Amino acid sequence: MTPRDLVEPSGDDTEFVFFSGKGGVGKSTVSCATATWLADNDYETLLVTTDPAPNLSDIFDQGIGHEVTEIEGIQNLSAIEIDPDTAAEEYRQETIEPMRQLLDDEEIQTVEEQLNSPCVEEIAAFDNFVDFMESPEYDVVVFDTAPTGHTIRLMELPTDWNAELEKGGSTCIGPAASMEDKKVQYERAIDTLQDTEQTTFAFVGKPEDSSIDEIERSAGDLAELGIESQLLILNGYLPESVCEDPFFAGKREDEQAVIERAHEEFDADATATYPLQPGEITGLDLLSDVAGVLYDGAEATVDVGSATDIETDQSVDVEALADPASIADRVTPSDDETRYLFFTGKGGVGKSTIAATSATKIAEAGYETLVVTTDPAAHLEDIFGEPVGHDPTSVSQANLDAARIDQEKALEEYRTQVLDHVTKMYEDKEDTEIDVDAAIANVEEELESPCAEEMAALEKFVSYFQEDGYDVVVFDTAPTGHTLRLLELPSDWKGFMDLGSLTKGAAPAKGDQYDEVIETMQDPERSSFAFVMYPEYTPMMEAYRAAEDLNDQVGIETAFVVANYLLPEEYGDNAFFANRRAQQENYLGEIKDRFETPMMLVPLRRDEPIGLEELSAFGDEITGLFEISKEEVTIQ
Repeated sequence: MTPRDLVEPSGDDTEFVFFSGKGGVGKSTVSCATATWLADNDYETLLVTTDPAPNLSDIFDQGIGHEVTEIEGIQNLSAIEIDPDTAAEEYRQETIEPMRQLLDDEEIQTVEEQLNSPCVEEIAAFDNFVDFMESPEYDVVVFDTAPTGHTIRLMELPTDWNAELEKGGSTCIGPAASMEDKKVQYERAIDTLQDTEQTTFAFVGKPEDSSIDEIERSAGDLAELGIESQLLILNGYLPESVCEDPFFAGKREDEQAVIERAHEEFDADATATYPLQPGEITGLDLLSDVAGVLYDGAEATVDVGSATDIETDQSVDVEALADPASIADRVTPSDDETRYLFFTGKGGVGKSTIAATSATKIAEAGYETLVVTTDPAAHLEDIFGEPVGHDPTSVSQANLDAARIDQEKALEEYRTQVLDHVTKMYEDKEDTEIDVDAAIANVEEELESPCAEEMAALEKFVSYFQEDGYDVVVFDTAPTGHTLRLLELPSDWKGFMDLGSLTKGAAPAKGDQYDEVIETMQDPERSSFAFVMYPEYTPMMEAYRAAEDLNDQVGIETAFVVANYLLPEEYGDNAFFANRRAQQENYLGEIKDRFETPMMLVPLRRDEPIGLEELSAFGDEITGLFEISKEEVTIQ
């Protein structure tokens, strides 16, 4: 089947199209283009983003937010950006309101405390997602989902929460007896997701081997849930007409090899491509061009001749934007205390590569270094070219270890920790009337809740603040919205556990430990947060909003920013790259003005650095990265 066949409604029932993929690959652009094309073809269309860091408002250049909003200038098209906080409060009120006539004040207070569980945010956002799967007023609903690893989690939720409600009694998302309607809804959602006649699942990726590798892994995860991925879109390949020198000609050759690989490993008829443009894809004309190429078989319009519209702000001195001395101060430990270094930002902006490169150079300087990924779609293993497991292990370089949080292992560790604690707690009690076996069985049942998965990931994250023997711990974090959620969790869970609600007080007391972690993250002498972005509007604004939220909600300031994928001056001597270079320089100036922090400047490479030798060499190319030692700091 062709891409058009897969997204165009074919029956009377509402149809659903999901777009997923690593962040920063143009997923939202493709979602918006698809929704616009469907609306232009007279289908009543709803566009929904479940990404905690949405950018539909930026693409359509109008406010959207948490309410269904008609898109200006396009008949038949509405959109909504699900806000997790608003969704959580709506969920709480919807759950509590029917009980007010049935329960006394004390019982209502108990339910309210129960619904302060942080995992209510997860189920509330999902609840909104399920609601839009039951929208008969639309011909088609297009979902612009969160980056890949979190999308897999979203797709798992119907089964997980359904199993939780099957148990009956009190759950961490509300009393099961009051949620029978939800259980029926979740069952329908499972059936719909698995129905290829009603649901199409599409991956969007860059023409890079690492992108294809990740899509294959994710497609396998979805298949285990009974969900088939049917459509692949490779976005942003270099147009042949602009690749006039060996550097870009070589990059294009590599990209075409990846596209050929995709045709061999996926259904070639259900694989589509779209080229890189001389500027950003905004406005209805370019969205129409994207859709025409993907669904109508049109030739892509790459108007190189008029690609000189952007005037460079001559006041921007790119090299002067870097401040190596300040960055060195922010990544090296002081007073013999461990330094915690966080790299975050929109997915697809090179966070993992920057984190691995920085860790490699810090370790070379003699600091004992650990690099950890908290991203569910982790690929540190691909970058180092060596196995990276759940526990810190050496990656064949002195002073350098790496680890990735394995969700299943983290959950098993957490279950063991809680059960050991509760067993010892009851063994120490002299009250022989307690049915210890029944109490433990009750805790075991609560640990099957999806909430336990979030708590387990938090516990593992917190554990790295207790790792001995490291001078620097580098975190390669999940994409922006999910990173912010992770960093809020110590406060959220501490408050929840102070109520004695989690596993009925069975979890080990960790309040003081969480306080220490929060204080460490807020201390600029011990922790540094760096936002990675490429210099374009959407990643810049997403990073800026997230940095503001991080400061307002968690009290953490941004230490420095990383501008990645900067076009080299010595290659690309034509109007196409002149336009993109001018665009980058203007955004670099705006990034400096918005963040008012030191900047690390990272050049575009022909190939992604793989292995320690290439990572080390790449570190030497980064303006603002450093050569450091324990005795002195030497700036490049």
